[in-house]
Order: sequence, then structure tokens, then C-alpha cells
Amino acid sequence: MDWHFIFSQALTQAIGPTMLIYAIAAIGLNVQFGYTGLLNFGQAAFAAMGAYGLALAVVAFGFPFWWGILIGLVAAVGMALLLGIPTLRLRADYLAIVTIAAAEIVRRLARATVWAEYTGGSDGMRGFSEPFFAMSPYNPDANWQFGFISMESGRLIVDFGIVDLQYSSRDLWIMTVGWILVAIILVLVGLLVHSPWGRVLKGIREDEEAVRSLGKNVFAYKMQALIIGGLIGAIAGFTFALSRANVQPDTFSTDFTFYFYVVLILGGAARLFGPILGAAIFWGLYNLLAQGLSQGIRAEVIPPGLLNSTQVGPLVFFLLGLGMVLLLIFRPQGILGDRRELMLDVR
Repeated sequence: MDWHFIFSQALTQAIGPTMLIYAIAAIGLNVQFGYTGLLNFGQAAFAAMGAYGLALAVVAFGFPFWWGILIGLVAAVGMALLLGIPTLRLRADYLAIVTIAAAEIVRRLARATVWAEYTGGSDGMRGFSEPFFAMSPYNPDANWQFGFISMESGRLIVDFGIVDLQYSSRDLWIMTVGWILVAIILVLVGLLVHSPWGRVLKGIREDEEAVRSLGKNVFAYKMQALIIGGLIGAIAGFTFALSRANVQPDTFSTDFTFYFYVVLILGGAARLFGPILGAAIFWGLYNLLAQGLSQGIRAEVIPPGLLNSTQVGPLVFFLLGLGMVLLLIFRPQGILGDRRELMLDVR
């Protein structure tokens, strides 16, 4: 078995573009669920609003790239208002029901044949990412070496000996922008949640009636949290669409949101760096298990009758799911979470 390749792939993905997408979306979910207690099961819909807002603006209507970003953000705000106004005055489970339905409605509308002329239907949309990659400072044909860091035909290689990281020039640009966005969003969210506004959100999470008795407009605070989390989700949608240069409706299924929750709970809800740690561990473990099992099958360490390559994917998700169940039983607050502040009790 090629252990160098296995660990290199795991580490590469643990800080790569896909991890950043999930981290950004989970930060938005952290504002809504972790700090405010809002059960939003439709974060995938906010990501879809951002992705399709950008793609439709650029491809279907010929708007400039930055106008597409603005339209995607406005669409996310519109969805938050549409979902929040009729539900946020009611019990928390009403928002959960409405958001999970809204995510499926958005996906179905995007893949409907009647809109296929604009949305591409089930095939998705392309041709909107070129302006973004045109801004990249990384030369796809560059060749240089500086110590253990080198660039070969535009591919960055960081060789630590035991493991190495490899990224294409396109992935490198996505990661550069993605990590900058993560840093900016974390700073803004940190300032918000440690302000009097953030303390009201935590009060709503703990006892909504007590906050209301102090004269606070609970509905307004909930709506603000839903909008802010939705905007961050739309930014994750931009990153997701640009990293793949394609917007395809079935990628924004309900499973997408559940993975965001896994990332958030794993790292620790109501913790600023919880989504980052959770996303890194989730994607690192996923690739470690997937590559390890695949290598074991190729090297015949795992008998062919016991496991084949088509069963690797389901088995990896089974093992990750089992790990999440054990985490919820023995450390329900997550890795960075505080048991006294937030705990998901499954016992």
C-alpha cells in the first residue's frame, strides 16, 4: 500500500477547496443554529441561491461577474425573508419543516425542463467562471522551485517528505480566495457574536421568553440571524460553483445541508473555529478512509470477496456515520464545544 499517497491525499483535501466550501456554509449555519438556535435544514437552498444567482446573471442575462455576485446575495436575502416572515414567530420546528421543503423546491425548479433554456435543467450551467479565473495571479504554465515548494506546469507541489500537497493553479486560486473569505467572515462573525447583539442571540437560544420579557424584539433578531447565515451560505454557493465551473441542481440536495450539520457538530456548534476544524477533520477522514480502502483492495490486503471498489463509498459513509453517533453519545457538544453552553443530548 502506498501510505505516502494515502496521507498526502487526506491532508491535501483537509485544507483544499471542498473543505473550504463546507467550512463557509457551516459558519453560516453556526450563526443560525449554534448561536441562535434556529433549525435551518435548508442551507443548501441558500447556497443554490448564490450559485444560480451568479450563473444566471452571467450566462443567461449577460451581466458582469460582480453583478452576478450581488444578485446571488440579494436572492439569498429574499429567500431568508420569504422563509422567515411566516415561520419565525412560531415554534422552531416550523422553520425546520419550511426550510427543508424550500431546499427541495429550489432544486426541483432548477432542474425543471420548463426553465431549462435558462437554468440548463438537470445538466446544469457553465460559462460563468471564466471572469473569476481570469483574475488569478497564478500562471498555469509556470515552472519554478524554491526549497521544498515547487511549481510544475502550473501545479503547486509542497513536499514535506512524509507527505506532499499538490494543487492545480485553478484550485490554488480558489483556495486563496476561499481562505481570505473564511478569515473575513470569521472576524465579522466573531465581532457580532461577542457584541451585545450576539449576547441577545445566545439568550434567544437558551430562553426565548426570557429575552422577550426584557423588551427585545425576538422576531427581528431571529430574522437578522437567518439573513446573515443565509448570506454566508450564498458565499459558500459561489465558491462551490466556481470551484467546479458548473452549477448542477442535484448537487444542492438535502444531503448537502446534512453534511454541513455534520461538520458543525463535529467541530463544535457555537464555537467560532468549530466549522473550520469540523470541515478539515471530516474531509481529511473521508479521503483517508476512501484512499486507504481503495489501496488495500488494489494491494489485495483486503480480500476481493470481502470488499470491492464499488462498495468503498458506502462503507466510508457508514464508518463516518458510526463515528458521528459515537461522538454524539460521548461528546455531544463536539470537539471544541462547551458542554455547559450547548449540548446535543441523544441519550
